[in-house]
Amino acid sequence: MPSSRRAYQFQWWALGLVENAVPAGGERKKGADKSIDGSVSFLDDATGKPKRCIIQVKGGHVLSAVMRDLIGTISRENAEMGLLITLEPPTGPMRQEAASSGFYHSPHWNRDYPRIQIVTVEDLMDGRAPAIPHGAIGLQRAARVRRNGAQQPGLELE
Repeated sequence: MPSSRRAYQFQWWALGLVENAVPAGGERKKGADKSIDGSVSFLDDATGKPKRCIIQVKGGHVLSAVMRDLIGTISRENAEMGLLITLEPPTGPMRQEAASSGFYHSPHWNRDYPRIQIVTVEDLMDGRAPAIPHGAIGLQRAARVRRNGAQQPGLELE
């Protein structure tokens, strides 16, 4: 299997470890991702407008420059938060860079969340989830559709 395909499979798998994460551009779509591998959308105020936590997934050695890129991506995309998923534990400079980005204040929960967070795959597999405001918008159930009496065998329509 080509290494680029393995990299995408790793990204999709890692995103699946984060509750309500959705791959960038839709399920398993490759292409220019603008440094965005996925995101979590959440509702957090009375406007009803979704907020975003942008996710980057890195499988190899990660430098603090990746953190600066993520911070720039969040600014460019007007996202509230960012999450970096890595295989390796973050370095001290990476943690410093993340901490220097400050906090996102949730008006609904009246709580501060680190604006940039770093989690390892091991963290996620051990149940240590990133701190993202509740009220995340995942994939929602589609409404049922009735078609003029047409019915697929074995299905019951309302």
